[in-house]
Amino acid sequence: MSISNTWLYGFSTDKKEETKRLLAKQLIKVKYIIISTQVINEVCRNLLKKHRIDEQSVLNLISSFYRKYQVISFNLNILATGSNLRTQYNISFWDSLIISCALSAGVNILYSEDMQDGLIVDKKLTIINPFK
Repeated sequence: MSISNTWLYGFSTDKKEETKRLLAKQLIKVKYIIISTQVINEVCRNLLKKHRIDEQSVLNLISSFYRKYQVISFNLNILATGSNLRTQYNISFWDSLIISCALSAGVNILYSEDMQDGLIVDKKLTIINPFK
């Protein structure tokens, strides 16, 4: 599973982020990727706001996510688990939902530049900063 910055670096044209872009492109090509609707939301918001891409491109990207990857949507169990994770690990609301989605999908590695590198959640999921 990947977090939004991984996708955003993959789309970046900023020469200062070239190393991160190349690494992100490699991560995105991994055979089996699970992504949460939260990550799709963050990627689209950032591409619209910061990169000013057009609406049709956003729709194409969303379709591509659903076509290529397993997408995990929120449900009561994910929201409740997210609440427990926030309390237990002192993480943000949005990060807890991403982690909860990953746990519900049985993911064992979550790539994140923003979350605590090396954190092991519920003895099942390791958060790794691939850009460290």
